[in-house]
Amino acid sequence: MTIKSYLIIGASLFGNWMFSQAVPYYSSIANQVTQTNITNHLQEFENIGVKTTGSSKLNQALAWLKGKYTSFGYTASQITEQSFSYQGSTSSNLIVTKTGTKYPNTFVIICGHYDTLNGPGTNDNGSGVSVILEIARLLQNIETEYSIKFINFAGEEQGLIGSSRYVSNVVNATSPKMNIKLVFNIDEVGGVKGRINNQITCEQDETYSPSSNNAASAAITQDLMTYVGYYSTLQPKLAHAYGSDYMPFEANGEVITGFYEGTESSYPHTQNDTLANLDPTYVYNVAKAATGAALHFTNAKISNLAVCTPEDQVNSLQISPNPAKDFITLEFLNKKLKTFEFSLVDVLGKTILSVKNEDRINIQNLKKGIYFGTLTIDGISKTKKILID
Repeated sequence: MTIKSYLIIGASLFGNWMFSQAVPYYSSIANQVTQTNITNHLQEFENIGVKTTGSSKLNQALAWLKGKYTSFGYTASQITEQSFSYQGSTSSNLIVTKTGTKYPNTFVIICGHYDTLNGPGTNDNGSGVSVILEIARLLQNIETEYSIKFINFAGEEQGLIGSSRYVSNVVNATSPKMNIKLVFNIDEVGGVKGRINNQITCEQDETYSPSSNNAASAAITQDLMTYVGYYSTLQPKLAHAYGSDYMPFEANGEVITGFYEGTESSYPHTQNDTLANLDPTYVYNVAKAATGAALHFTNAKISNLAVCTPEDQVNSLQISPNPAKDFITLEFLNKKLKTFEFSLVDVLGKTILSVKNEDRINIQNLKKGIYFGTLTIDGISKTKKILID
């Protein structure tokens, strides 16, 4: 990943609509991330060597990745390659698809590159690869409403080549165009050995062209910061997206967010980008946060609704679309729930509407602006920010 500088904004600035309660079932899944798996992935990735785009070592890493996904239970029909040429050699993006039960044609993309530059790239981006592998392992047998594409890109270090080819030759070449809910990119999350690694940078879209996807990216990234607090001990901080594989998607108008290490290492793109110079415990904590976020982003199903509490219900709230124009739809865990309330207030605290037991709400007569929607079930409430265009 390209080295960057950040404008940091504390999470507390986002106001009291952010709540500090996780979905217990999601916590139980995130807590199944293991330090042993993370460390083993990092070491195995490092042992392959320098994985320059087009090299035999990159092909070796590709085979290693396919073996990992197969060991998790993904089938040959779920694992595909997209090959492309670079300087006379062929490299491949690796795509693993998990089909959603309710929105099979709408995708959450969880991605990061696996090529390296000048060294083994254990931080940049073996760390992101290790996190993506743990998410894929833990979600393999969990029902999700949205489909997932776990993508390992090649060619990132040479200028986002693999991700650019994927957007142009797959996303935009699909008929109709691939419907992407969001892109969650994970790049360089290894931290620095011997330093305090207790922050994770959450990245949002702040570009001028196009600017139409900025607001949705900001909302998703604020959610991501909340999930960090739910499922890990890390402190989230906010920065702009830059120089990694979400950028071709951003330029295509998609909604993006991402993780990047809070304490930036000086070792990437050198021979010293090794396991000895990063913090495996930090990568473990990042993986927990990312797994929890992935469960939310994909609307993962609670395994036993009989033990689903009102807290679980309200904390699973998803409001779509966001930004909205004519209608909003409320989604939460138990679709058969018949008793709930929803209210919408403006930035001055004035209640604009209040409904009971309606999950599709007409907002056609509301003015453009920022609102706060609150779902209440059995006296337990959850509030989310909504942008109305």
